[in-house]
Amino acid sequence: MGMAVRNRKRKKNALTHEQMIGIYRNMLLSRRLDDAEIKLKRKNQYYFQISGAGHEAVLTATGMVLRPGYDWFYPYYRDRALCLMLGVTPREMLLQGFGAVDDPASGGRQMPSHWGHAKYNLVSSSSPTGTQCLQAVGCAEAGMYYNRDEKLPGREGKFQADEVVFVSLGDGTTSEGEFWEAVSTACVNKLPVLFMVEDNGYAISVPVTVQTPGGSISKALSGFENLLIEEFDGNDPIESYEVMDRLASYCRERKGPALAHAKVTRPYSHSMSDDQRNYRSKEEIEEEASLDCITTFGQRLVAEGILTEDKLKTLEESVDEQIASAIDSALEAPKPEPSTAADYVYSHDVDPTSSDFETEAKPGGKSESIVGLINASLKDEMARNPYIVMFGEDVADATNAEVLEEVGGKGGVFKVTHGLQKEFGKHRVFNSPLAEANIVGRAIGMATRGLKPVVEIQFFDYIWPAYHQIRNELAMMRWRSYNHFKCPIVIRVPIGGYLQGGAVYHSQSGEVLFTHNPGLRVVMPSNAQDANGLLRTAIRCDDPVLFLEHKHLYRQPYAKGDYPGPDYMVPLGKASVPVPGDALTVVTYGALVRRCSMAAKALAKEGINVEVIDLRSLAPWDKETVAESVKKTAKALVVYEDHITHGYGAEIAAWISDNLFEYLDAPVKRVAGMDTPVAYSPPVEDVILPQTEGIAEAMRKMVAY
Repeated sequence: MGMAVRNRKRKKNALTHEQMIGIYRNMLLSRRLDDAEIKLKRKNQYYFQISGAGHEAVLTATGMVLRPGYDWFYPYYRDRALCLMLGVTPREMLLQGFGAVDDPASGGRQMPSHWGHAKYNLVSSSSPTGTQCLQAVGCAEAGMYYNRDEKLPGREGKFQADEVVFVSLGDGTTSEGEFWEAVSTACVNKLPVLFMVEDNGYAISVPVTVQTPGGSISKALSGFENLLIEEFDGNDPIESYEVMDRLASYCRERKGPALAHAKVTRPYSHSMSDDQRNYRSKEEIEEEASLDCITTFGQRLVAEGILTEDKLKTLEESVDEQIASAIDSALEAPKPEPSTAADYVYSHDVDPTSSDFETEAKPGGKSESIVGLINASLKDEMARNPYIVMFGEDVADATNAEVLEEVGGKGGVFKVTHGLQKEFGKHRVFNSPLAEANIVGRAIGMATRGLKPVVEIQFFDYIWPAYHQIRNELAMMRWRSYNHFKCPIVIRVPIGGYLQGGAVYHSQSGEVLFTHNPGLRVVMPSNAQDANGLLRTAIRCDDPVLFLEHKHLYRQPYAKGDYPGPDYMVPLGKASVPVPGDALTVVTYGALVRRCSMAAKALAKEGINVEVIDLRSLAPWDKETVAESVKKTAKALVVYEDHITHGYGAEIAAWISDNLFEYLDAPVKRVAGMDTPVAYSPPVEDVILPQTEGIAEAMRKMVAY
């Protein structure tokens, strides 16, 4: 079903006079709060202000239709009036602007108007526009997951049978690809997502005609199946209420997603750092002012005899008094202690670096490759935890589950997830669109609802569309919400070169771009048993984990290991020492553990005992083991596959130089890949990536220094 409903004749107003007065009061409260914040910003008591002026009517109406603590909400920064309707108080909003510790959205960590309130299912929002759309889709999927399985333990209280997930955005954000991905997935899966486009005609200074074909997002989306679309006057709260009620009912009846295209105004500039008079004519601004919902609805209440001029003025005075009282209270609220700056970067409840995650292997069965033991770990954990869902490109055995009895099954391009869909069903293991941000964004939405997504990005080389979600949403969610929301997902990613023919777009490394993100843990095993144990730790961990699997090692005989049992775990941040020695410390990880070990064995024949450290975890990494080794050997060589310039190993080398200088008898050196992409031709690839012979020569020079 694809439709756009416009120019409906207004039905007889079913709202009571009390409701209409309440609508106006909420609208006015929202506007006057904006005005108060603008004054506070000019007094330098606020550091930032962005208003919801002009959007109050449709948002107030939306708050009447939807249910706080029942439905789920992914708003954007214009949605003050909606948040007030849901229950967020003026004082709580002002606490955010003053950077107070009691701010329920972020504990003083986010800018004002970045809404969040766990009590009302108002999920922490961020500044990047559009990222919330895919998260809303994942949130809706989580609700459907809970609703589907009546035998799921602990499902009570986690969902409502007719819940709606609301997500809002401005007209400019409809240009973001993640918005289109979200609408597409919601339509394909008939998810109860209520999208609202608050169309005020401008994305800062860029008009909607530049953003959208035909200047109308509702027309552009009119062919999307299952999507109910209504375009309407968002300046009229009564019409807005009628439309939003219809759209919400459509979603509650599980007919599919809906799109509210509300035409609103923007009487103030984009933010206080913008001046719309620089790009909008005086005539245009004045014409738009005549449509202002605060003015027109106030006049309507008087014209229809619902309020007299005196009562209207009394109501306005009451709103101003409420705001003044809230300001006085919020000004006195304590600020966060500087000592709390690092609180909630990671979970305070579960420490994956602790001895709780260090268990003994109990080998059983035949020796398996990395692929085999990762698959075994996934199988164990899915059997143990019914909240685990797994998806990505081609990870299912077959999208059409009916053919599974007659086909072998795909299970990923490397067969890592083979057989899991057959064992656990199509609702727990399924394919995603070919869209990396879609995978991670939806997983974030699921994780905020308590599911445990373990997702796959097919190749590290193609992870970059998801980097926005990983950097700005996944890694920051817990910290920016002051621990009110979390996203403990696992992202599995094949990485690396040494493939002979992998070339530029199947051989990249770049792990340093992920270890640079506080809040994200990064793991990279070099052998099958470590992969099995580290993945189990990653899944049982309460933080997001990027789990890097070196493609070259997947089926190498030397990387094989015995299945260590269903509870085998390796703590994050704990290195291993595959080759002990006392002449030189070599710090490495991934595919280079084997090459460094082979080089060390070559030097052992020359009477030189080199110690090789396999980091295994890159964020955090094991400083203690490295320090202990360097204090013993007095020399350090860091070997890594990525480009030598700005590569991950540079951080290790810098740390050793900064913290162990007095123990060193030589400069810390590095061996790494050239500052070029990886070539298709094997002889050229061999020159670009570190090889055993070159590593051995670097070891000799270090020992002889």
